[in-house]
Amino acid sequence: MLNDTTLSDELFKTTNLCVVGNINRDIKLAPIAPGSYLCEDGETPVPWTAESVGGGGANSACAAAALGARVGFLGKVGADALGKRLEEVLLAHGVTARLSRSPACQTGTSVNLAFSNGCRHFISSLPNNEALSFDDLDLAALQGYNHLLRSDVWFSTVMLRGGNEQLFRQARQLGMRTSLDINWDPQWNSGERNLIAERKRLLQQALPWVSLAHGNTRELMAFTGAESLQASLRQLERWGVEGVVVHLGAEGSGYYERGSFVTSPAVAAAGRVNTTGTGDVLSVCMILLDGRGDIPMASKLGLANQVVSEFIAGKRSLIPAL
Repeated sequence: MLNDTTLSDELFKTTNLCVVGNINRDIKLAPIAPGSYLCEDGETPVPWTAESVGGGGANSACAAAALGARVGFLGKVGADALGKRLEEVLLAHGVTARLSRSPACQTGTSVNLAFSNGCRHFISSLPNNEALSFDDLDLAALQGYNHLLRSDVWFSTVMLRGGNEQLFRQARQLGMRTSLDINWDPQWNSGERNLIAERKRLLQQALPWVSLAHGNTRELMAFTGAESLQASLRQLERWGVEGVVVHLGAEGSGYYERGSFVTSPAVAAAGRVNTTGTGDVLSVCMILLDGRGDIPMASKLGLANQVVSEFIAGKRSLIPAL
């Protein structure tokens, strides 16, 4: 049995992962003070901006490759210069990208607003990711991978209506473990109640084929309708999920399975360079360690938290610039 003193990121170099999810351009801004002034005429200067690969799926694939894993990525882009540029960056950073190209949609962009109080807001136009369908996926690319991650699950309505379940079924038939990132559905902010309930029901149908669900406390509680984290974890288990990786923010991370909830405290970061993508990095680390029964769960969480801390501080370059 390995312990904390023998753990290192060398473990990631023997692993592999195939990701299905969003790919787009991210425009990131230095944190600004929140306030009503943002809704008024004017201009707010920031000390820096950055342009990078974006989308939870593409970010996860790049992070896994940067950690040393063998990584594949399936997604959709427009038949435009930005889509080609994103593909070239993924390939240059060690990700085997199998992208469907469509002249019917543009490759999207997300602007990431970060605030000095730690909150974030994303303003996005992602037509290529919204158009992703099961028929866009080259399922032959799943061969040879041990784990499938389905990220950005809410963005394609077509995938919600049966496509995700088909994908998970296919992966499980190939003997793969499967992960689902239950991130924040943009409809939860302003969508109609009946539409939100229907979307949740559609995703719930795919859960019996999911090995690991991933999300933060707020996301998991919103999805399950539970009034506490523990209740949401039990509900996910009743719906068929085997285990849940929980992003606890400043409190660290946790893992739930069969009534047991193991947690590990956050590792303090020496500065804050990266304000987005931390959840993707945590999930990737736990996925890559998923098959290691010789490592205690608390130790897996601890190593993942250390990698996240180094990523936040800018000591690890896991998501490539454009």
